[in-house]
Amino acid sequence: MRVLRLLTAGESHGPALCGIIEGLPAGIEVSARDIDLQLSRRQAGHGRGARMRIERDRVQILSGVRRGRTLGSPVALLIPNKDRRARRPAMTVPRPGHADLAGAVKYGFSDLADVLERASARETAVRVALATPCRSLLSGFGVRLSSRVIAIGGETDRSDPSGLSPERWARLADASCVRCLDRAAGARMVRAVDAAKAAGDTLGGVFEVRAWGLPAGLGSHVHWDRRLDGDLSRSLMALNGIKAVEVGAGWAGAGMPGSAVHDALFWDRKAGGLTRRTNRAGGLEGGITNGMTLVLRAAMKPPASLAEPLPSVDLRTRKPAPAPAVRSDVCAVPAAAVVAESLAALELADAFLLKFGGDSMAETRSHYDASFDS
Repeated sequence: MRVLRLLTAGESHGPALCGIIEGLPAGIEVSARDIDLQLSRRQAGHGRGARMRIERDRVQILSGVRRGRTLGSPVALLIPNKDRRARRPAMTVPRPGHADLAGAVKYGFSDLADVLERASARETAVRVALATPCRSLLSGFGVRLSSRVIAIGGETDRSDPSGLSPERWARLADASCVRCLDRAAGARMVRAVDAAKAAGDTLGGVFEVRAWGLPAGLGSHVHWDRRLDGDLSRSLMALNGIKAVEVGAGWAGAGMPGSAVHDALFWDRKAGGLTRRTNRAGGLEGGITNGMTLVLRAAMKPPASLAEPLPSVDLRTRKPAPAPAVRSDVCAVPAAAVVAESLAALELADAFLLKFGGDSMAETRSHYDASFDS
């Protein structure tokens, strides 16, 4: 991010998670209650592990907010951990698919807990918290974000939600324990998660994030590192467990002719200008928002901690050993979708401030309005 600077710290079972975001203009409305709402959404979802019954995340705003508004100074947040483990036996058997082994090799650790404590998806709680004022900033300019789960395991929602309003989309997704917009498909996903749990296994899946109301012109084509689709993809790929990201038609478009992929342009007098009747570009062309709805999808691998563990090796004895059955989620796709909303909000807010600037929301608003007046 070029305007906003973000830093997080903390371990999964340490005293707390903490984070700082710097670069937000003054005057963004945000409260601990707003942040706690997003934290509770992150903790929901069928297939979450037992820790969700222990933690009830509540944020402490340490700086940068007064009387419910940002001050323009760095916003510092703290989320205490209830499940703390000051001491634990050394972990010497890596879990296949986790950061355990790679992290231990990189940093020279003999205790794999030195890796897993920071590699844990628990860290995403503070990223969600730091993104909440970004969501508020975007909302002030009519931008709405939500997500849905498209697939869990082999169960897929094949319905077309393009006709749903942002408000109805969000209500349907939040009402589903797997964030699936189609009730029948959601029920199949729930059964698939239950079956995986009974088998001691885990499931991944695919989720989608959308942002409605974005102005055209965020991002840039002039240099590779200013393309907004690159920033968004990087941010989603940095979410724990994500193995693929696509924009718009994505992989499907790679197998189609250009005539069936690109969004034709039409002049609409009633609309007052150019329009598109399709959105296979997913709201981005040349690394720049084009005024259409932003559509992002990501594929998440199954959690690496299995109740019926895979074979591994004890690094201390160099003998075969089953991977440890660490308490974990059976499926984290619904939660990852919520986290991805926040990651998208961080990148979009950064691109928004890069274009419109302003040390206060009033100044940003004046720049925004002036850009459309011209």
